Amino acid sequence: MHYQDALAEEIRESAARLLAEDVGPGDITAELIAEKQWARARVITREDTVLCGVAWVDELFRRLDPRVSLHWQAADGDRLSAGQAFLELEGPARSLLTGERAALNLLQTLSGTATRTRHYVDLLAGTGVRMLDTRKTLPGLRLAQKYAVSCGGGHNHRIGLYDAFLIKENHIASCGGIAAAVKEARDIARDLPVEVEVENFDELDQALEAGADVIMLDNFSLDDLREAVRRTAGRATLEASGNVDESTLKAIADTGVDCISSGALTKDVKAIDLSMRLIEQQQS
Repeated sequence: MHYQDALAEEIRESAARLLAEDVGPGDITAELIAEKQWARARVITREDTVLCGVAWVDELFRRLDPRVSLHWQAADGDRLSAGQAFLELEGPARSLLTGERAALNLLQTLSGTATRTRHYVDLLAGTGVRMLDTRKTLPGLRLAQKYAVSCGGGHNHRIGLYDAFLIKENHIASCGGIAAAVKEARDIARDLPVEVEVENFDELDQALEAGADVIMLDNFSLDDLREAVRRTAGRATLEASGNVDESTLKAIADTGVDCISSGALTKDVKAIDLSMRLIEQQQS
């Protein structure tokens, strides 16, 4: 399935899951409010963030109650300042309050992913090095977090196990060596990129000789990264991985590698503090 088609399907399925887990058979607290009560609500961010998740929230309220209208003052990928209002909703008060937590849970998680990614991308400004995510995503949120990384200015590594080869230590051992593993990958799907993870210069030389498209340099020191760049001389794309955080990112980029990957973009995400308040109510 094409990525955009898969993402659209994921948005529909995710909205349904969010409502199912939170609303279940019905919101009993919302029944305290008169059925014909109409309201407007405003959503603000309490901290600086990069917005992500608009389509999910639109789909969630469409499923919950099509009478709810949403008016966005920002789009996915926009930077927001603490205290900034970015969404107004209007519709039945019951529906606004029923959908509030499910919508904010999704928004705060995806915006947290986009925000962390943007921070890392900003640290790499001027280096020409691409910031990559990994498959270390929150369970059930793979495509959503991959999308959030792109909203933050990062790049997707692999979506899953199906769109590129990544030959690691256990694959190499099972196949009988790097050359054999790369050859087998070419035989299986010649049109897909082949990446090999290496831990030392001997493995790097083998991966280069085998014709790997991308070589992941796992936990190489800064000096070893520079030497790997020199040895490779453009024959493969070099990806640095391991010991990556905001304190090491720039130094790794300065070694001359092509890209840096980090699971922290998605697995260590900190949710953004968002708040929704009713600002007007009336009987319809």
